[in-house]
Amino acid sequence: MPVIGVLKETAAGETRVALVPYNVAQLVRDKHTVVVQAGAGVAAGSADKEYLKAGAKIVASASAVCKAAQLIVKVRPPTLAEVRHLKKGTALIGFLAPAANQALIKALSARGVTAYAMEYIPRISRAQGMDALTSMATVAGYRSVLLAAGTVGKMFPLLMTAAGTIPPATVLVLGVGVAGLQAIATAKRLGAKVEAFDPRPAVKDQVKSVGATFVEMVLPKEDVETSGGYAKEQSAAFLKAEQDAIAGVLPKVHAVITTAQIFGKKSPILITAAMVKAMQPGSVIVDLAAEGGGNCELTVAGKTVVRHGVTIIGAVNLPADLPVDASHTYSRNVFNLLKHMYPKADAPTDPEEEILKAARVTTPARSKGARP
Repeated sequence: MPVIGVLKETAAGETRVALVPYNVAQLVRDKHTVVVQAGAGVAAGSADKEYLKAGAKIVASASAVCKAAQLIVKVRPPTLAEVRHLKKGTALIGFLAPAANQALIKALSARGVTAYAMEYIPRISRAQGMDALTSMATVAGYRSVLLAAGTVGKMFPLLMTAAGTIPPATVLVLGVGVAGLQAIATAKRLGAKVEAFDPRPAVKDQVKSVGATFVEMVLPKEDVETSGGYAKEQSAAFLKAEQDAIAGVLPKVHAVITTAQIFGKKSPILITAAMVKAMQPGSVIVDLAAEGGGNCELTVAGKTVVRHGVTIIGAVNLPADLPVDASHTYSRNVFNLLKHMYPKADAPTDPEEEILKAARVTTPARSKGARP
């Protein structure tokens, strides 16, 4: 049975941890040995003493974790320097962004590491408990509305005061996936009037179920979703029709949350510079697709800019803003994957099983103890 290692995240601004003490205790009860780098969970509210209480061993450095463990769990991709700490035959689990990190994937393969990308967990019923993309999208959707509410120049709810009535803010959500639905629900709880758009007519009932108005738009007929449930890249004509339809709504809204992403490809531009110019001064756009280039033409990933009186937030890694709950949720996803890999500590699942095969992004020769 492999020793499981938990590394402290080194990416700038990353506050999450891959396994929290509660799930470590479950693994220890299942006869696994867990080694945790000192301070790995501090930013997420999990002190070293809590890991010790859960039955883990605390070691001082990342190199010590990698020396002791045959299976490493992380949140963000390792740096090339961190890869050099990994032993041949090690298994690695985490968000790896394989399409954007080809040099990393080659380095892991050359090092003899079997890597599993959490973003490649298939969207099937058996894998729902391992679906970290969905978990983190939920956190990001919630956080995006709080950012908008803290930035826009008005209050979200309808208020009746002695000085008169204050009308509610209008929030437009573009893209009704997991993040979009959570953004809608959060904006509604804050009292805003919420409208939502998605090119998939089938999500209309979902939008209404969380209290928003579905923006009806006439669009060209195209297949807008992959068999795996992800958004599909659209034609230029389809995108232009979307932009035209959205442009008709933007002037009346105070906050826009954009969530449209194409898995492994550049995010579609839904809001052009000219459309931003037509928005109300003081309004805000929170662009959750910023890392993929952004849904707004003026988005700068990781930065907040003001253009034509509109604040545009290039949101990157919003789950790290809420590290306690984001870590607990991600940890459950990782724990469920580990349980799937090892239904019993000494009886691993066949590495060619559907879920593991889909998530695996490197396939070097395996050493004993590193399976699957």
